[in-house]
Amino acid sequence: MTDTHSPTDAQSSEEKRKLARRTVLAAGSAAVTAVGVGSAFAASDGATAAASGARTEASPSASEGACYTLTSELVEGPYYIDADKLRQDVTEDQAGIPLHLTLKVIDAETCRPLRNAAVDIWHCNASGVYSGYESSGSGGGSGGTPPTGAPTGTPTGPPPGGGGGHQEPTDDTRYLRGTWHTDRHGHVTFRTVFPGWYRGRCVHIHVKVHVDGEWTDAGYEGGHTCHTGQLFFDEKSVLLSAEVEPYASNTTTRTTLDEDTIYPDNGHEGGLLHLGYDRHHIARGVRAHLTLGVEPDETNNG
Repeated sequence: MTDTHSPTDAQSSEEKRKLARRTVLAAGSAAVTAVGVGSAFAASDGATAAASGARTEASPSASEGACYTLTSELVEGPYYIDADKLRQDVTEDQAGIPLHLTLKVIDAETCRPLRNAAVDIWHCNASGVYSGYESSGSGGGSGGTPPTGAPTGTPTGPPPGGGGGHQEPTDDTRYLRGTWHTDRHGHVTFRTVFPGWYRGRCVHIHVKVHVDGEWTDAGYEGGHTCHTGQLFFDEKSVLLSAEVEPYASNTTTRTTLDEDTIYPDNGHEGGLLHLGYDRHHIARGVRAHLTLGVEPDETNNG
């Protein structure tokens, strides 16, 4: 193919040298971005994917690390507890499908990773119950035995666990909650279980990012919250999880991703996780990852 944009014979050697340098720099920048986004999972997931042809593996897309793309700010929900549980493994004694969650936090304007940011996650267990609020039952609904059969009547007001204001904890349990710091590449990892569901909400994990604070023996102090969001799971993975105990025993009517009133329906920018798992044996575990583009100078408390 003829390149109509190639340097002409009339161009000087200096002009050709500058053009070549610009081309190399542009290519180099693209390569650095691709490596930065994909390196966290390349080593660990690559071998597993090769070993299992049945594995569903979503490779990182260019949009993950795209600068000037903010991750959607969403409601905090009523069940946030600033518990200063500094830990990566938040599972405690909760049963469920093992979930390995990796988040990368970047400045959405510069695309630079945020180092030493404090990241909170919290979510319900396989039965739809939040720690700290066990007496409230599934997702803040009535306690006791989960309902069976078709729902009756028309619900009024916001769904449990939805937008509402903060509620004070009712007990001292703190499972499936934790805070950890990002490394110099902006990465933070958590070990937990695949969340369950409760009335009115699709399957999700809550997340907050705090910056400009100080790490002390007592926890993370000061600073401000620059991002409050939620992480979501595609329907295929949720349907597979529903065939595994203890999820299979959760008889609460499930809200799908499309039906959810909080998910912004904008893909990974809205918090939709990249997932990797064996679709024939999801009970063995799920790996999830996402890049969060945040505004570190802004305050977003949800």
